[in-house]
Amino acid sequence: MTGDANVIANTGRSEPRLTRGVLLTILGPALAYPIAGVDPLMLNLNLSEVSRGLVIPADSLGLLAGASTLVVAATVLAVGNLGDRFGLRRILLVGLSGNVLVGVVSALAPNYTVLLAMRFLDGVTLAALLGVSLALVSASVPAELRSRAIGIVMAIYTLMYGLTPLIGGWLVETAGWRSLFLVTAPFAILSLVLTKRFGEDPPVHPSARLDTRGVVLFGLALLGLVAGIGAAPSGMSNPSCWVPLVISGLAIAMLLWHESRTDQPALDLRLFGHRAFVVAVLATVAINLFAGGLGTVIGQLGSYVLGLSAQQIGLLYLPGTALVAAASVWAGRVVADRTARPVLILGLLVVTISGLVLAATASPVMGLAALVLSTWLSNLGGFITGTAAADTVLGFAAPGRTGSVAAIQPAFAMTGYAIGPPLVIFLLDTFFRQQWLADAATRGLPTDTAQQAVTAVTSAVTSSPGVTSYSPDLPSLAAGLSLGVDYTTGVRLAMLIMAAIPLCVAVWAYFMMPRAAHVIR
Repeated sequence: MTGDANVIANTGRSEPRLTRGVLLTILGPALAYPIAGVDPLMLNLNLSEVSRGLVIPADSLGLLAGASTLVVAATVLAVGNLGDRFGLRRILLVGLSGNVLVGVVSALAPNYTVLLAMRFLDGVTLAALLGVSLALVSASVPAELRSRAIGIVMAIYTLMYGLTPLIGGWLVETAGWRSLFLVTAPFAILSLVLTKRFGEDPPVHPSARLDTRGVVLFGLALLGLVAGIGAAPSGMSNPSCWVPLVISGLAIAMLLWHESRTDQPALDLRLFGHRAFVVAVLATVAINLFAGGLGTVIGQLGSYVLGLSAQQIGLLYLPGTALVAAASVWAGRVVADRTARPVLILGLLVVTISGLVLAATASPVMGLAALVLSTWLSNLGGFITGTAAADTVLGFAAPGRTGSVAAIQPAFAMTGYAIGPPLVIFLLDTFFRQQWLADAATRGLPTDTAQQAVTAVTSAVTSSPGVTSYSPDLPSLAAGLSLGVDYTTGVRLAMLIMAAIPLCVAVWAYFMMPRAAHVIR
């Protein structure tokens, strides 16, 4: 460690602790890190308002919602490489400046094309924030303080994750949808000022090279996977589904072949020889896949079935925020004092319970309490798990490779977050179809008549973006089918499958995660 900000306080023994200087050093990147998560979350929760404001076709909403997330997942490995070569602090400052500028232009976007272009550019800036923030925190504190510092970062993330959806929903209702893209700007500016004033840049390594081929193959594999899953409702035999999946498979095979032979890989495959590293990456994918899917379910269920406003949906993320933040700090301390294993398993089990709560309570007349509880449990388990997973991954970062290794976790995190929505939509579509077909059979309705009724209802909803509930004439279009019940039954079945994913990883972690204290590198 170098610099006055990180002087270790001694009380008769050389034991590092979190001093005021250390806290100021990590506060800048700690504020930057959450922006990459809350930015796409707020858009997803208020997508109906944005689509109504710019008159965006329903079949274009998925691309708009996932554009920045996909770019982040595809480019964050490159950002980590660039951070090692040109400086983590410099990359973060550039990313923060770009994020503010893109937000302003997005708020002024005259049409869908401009806004979509800004979402792609926003993904590049978010990749910079997500890819180097934790690496900069890790490089700015003594190794013994890394777990506690990450716990503080996750606590700040929790507070922003709970507050910004409410702020965004309130602004959308009072000032219009354009204000949504300015919510994170004050946080980005404050982070920029603090990072520039107090942040430290670890030594750069000019000899480090950007593994362009590896980054491109990783991005191609991800885009193909998401596109294929997204097209699955049209049928697995449809070329729009299987062609992207085949391309993704080929890209993964080429990625593994290339990364095993290059001396400076974007994705160091040797790290996956460590059980703890593999479990941490799987846990990262699981909690983000669940979070992305849950956000999609809540947005659709709340807007179209329960009739919730944008502000009410945003409010779901607020209750218990302070408790989740405290739990993140606690998780960092437990990881530092013991191991990441019990924290990781506990967090995954809490996320599992979140899915089971929604699976048990989803209905057209469900109360808000169940949605609040499911959302809170997802946040609690996700941030506890994220703290342990991030510390585990960073523990394998060798000198000069902090940025490259730290970027692996957000790369897989955003991969999970990008796959979550299309996966849950595929499950919902599959189970909803099974339910309305069974409903039609029970009522003696021909399949063609039932299909026409479902098409009429869903078209009436999706062609009117911004509606907060089914319009009064929709029951007459349903031909007697209980589509609200059918849909929420589909939600319950889909959430059972989504809940099984973190549960399986928790079981895997129990048997595979080392029980001994981890070695800090």
